[in-house]
Amino acid sequence: MPERLLAIVGATGTGKSDLSLAVAEALTRLGRSAEVVNADAMQLYRGMNIGTAKLSPAERRGVPHHLLDVLDVTAEGSVAAYQTDARVAIDGILERGAVPILVGGSGLYVSSVIHDFRFPVRDAEVRRVLEHELEQRGIGLLFRRLADADPEAAASIGPHNGRRIVRALEVIELTGVPVSGQLPEQPVPWRLTTIVALEHPRADLVERLDARVEQMWANGLVDEVEGLVPLGLEHGVTARRAIGYAQALAQLRGTQTQAEAIAEAQALTRRYARRQVSWFRRYAEAHWMPAADPALVDTVLAAFLTAEH
Repeated sequence: MPERLLAIVGATGTGKSDLSLAVAEALTRLGRSAEVVNADAMQLYRGMNIGTAKLSPAERRGVPHHLLDVLDVTAEGSVAAYQTDARVAIDGILERGAVPILVGGSGLYVSSVIHDFRFPVRDAEVRRVLEHELEQRGIGLLFRRLADADPEAAASIGPHNGRRIVRALEVIELTGVPVSGQLPEQPVPWRLTTIVALEHPRADLVERLDARVEQMWANGLVDEVEGLVPLGLEHGVTARRAIGYAQALAQLRGTQTQAEAIAEAQALTRRYARRQVSWFRRYAEAHWMPAADPALVDTVLAAFLTAEH
């Protein structure tokens, strides 16, 4: 039987985690086993649960999960390191005769696994200079520089992600080539993969996302963040900037009211969801499916099993 990976992707709030569990259970009923590999960059961090909608061990319904809670909040996320870890996990799942289900909405992380993705060079001194410039002159200046040098990369990253803007400018300075130009026009697959992309009508998704952010606060996000501060959250390069966490930190510091923090997190979540959809629309081979379809599990299974044979 061919070794095939199932990837479930889409914008935040589309029900990817729930679908992955339902598909894994359906495969079990067919005599197959399945294991989930996380592809959400923020769910890699220990203690970041409420704001990332991370399934608790009890909520995973006995389905093995990989690459959850593997980083301290002070660690800087690395797509290159994630790629290695995710592929090792997937190879192990396949060796056990199970189906790997890659689940998440972090587009670059998903692409790093499913495509033959080679990472550009790094230079610590170039990065240090750019990070100093970011701190001293602000994100707006660096974003405009990136937009001039590589409009496609700037549109994908957005004007608020200083870490990724710095990384893109580092690559451009070292190679003289736009970041977007270093990715193949037609990505080469790493393994045979069935990609399922979930979607909601735009108005429905916006309503779901706004309600989700409000529920995060109701579920105790601020208390979660307060508990992560002694563990170094405020010094984390990646974790402290996560949507929801940055706003909860601002609320704790007194620089935003709760209403302001929630409103900002909602606006950033909506913007992030638009970028996620744009990213996954690049996957020509993806099966786009309505997230609210009552027959969704059967449709996903049919797509995966048909591709296997």
